[in-house]
Amino acid sequence: MVEKIYVTYNQVHKLCQASAEQILNGFNPNLMIAIGGGGYVPARILRSFLKKPGNPNIPIQAIGLSLYESLGTDPVEQPGTKVTRTQWLDLSSLEMATLIGKNILIVDEVDDTRTTLEYAVRELEKDVEEAQKQLGREAEKTTFSIFVLHNKDKPKKGELPESVAHGMYLAARTVGDVWICYPWEATDIEEHDRLSAAQNKD
Repeated sequence: MVEKIYVTYNQVHKLCQASAEQILNGFNPNLMIAIGGGGYVPARILRSFLKKPGNPNIPIQAIGLSLYESLGTDPVEQPGTKVTRTQWLDLSSLEMATLIGKNILIVDEVDDTRTTLEYAVRELEKDVEEAQKQLGREAEKTTFSIFVLHNKDKPKKGELPESVAHGMYLAARTVGDVWICYPWEATDIEEHDRLSAAQNKD
């Protein structure tokens, strides 16, 4: 039986708030890329805490990657092995040009097998490099960093590129190999919050 932990919107908000100063000081992002669907909510919350007085809000772009697959009748999905792009940046438009020379923070909810994060960083780095060549902007340095709400303390299948492996990765919390139930996945939010409150009493 897989152990489940229930995380509330309130807890997600506080995890983002607690991590914001470290993100500003360490990464100083001026663009975020949220991995859907789990990265959308943390990215939007983070934006409020990362805003500097007198500066515009940090733009958020989105990519969609699918790795999870449902196994039979078990409601708990298991990590798959193949990453599928469900949404990506338009390489022929201004979207790629706006990434060049930026400090880009990739946001997701959980680092489970690391396969999705590895894919996202490697593909984005490759696409930015290609855009730099096309536009003659090779001299501009683009830096990627990663923020996740939870990192699962377990052997990883994926491996982050050297560019982000050292000092450019932040997890708000490291947890055991448990199934994390996020509030945006809940169909009954009251029951979800009740289960979370019951857990936190233990």
